[in-house]
Amino acid sequence: MTSQQNNPDVAVLGSRLTVIDEQPLEQRAAAFVQLHDELQARLEGADLPAGDVA
Repeated sequence: MTSQQNNPDVAVLGSRLTVIDEQPLEQRAAAFVQLHDELQARLEGADLPAGDVA
């Protein structure tokens, strides 16, 4: 088992990408934009020092 398989966030992301990929093109594009925005916000939030709230 790899470290990716042990990480529930990776499994959830993989499942979500599968669901998105099965959608019609227009819906898929919107879903990828939403996912991008969520991931970007999460990564930017990880840059905050402990105790800071955005």
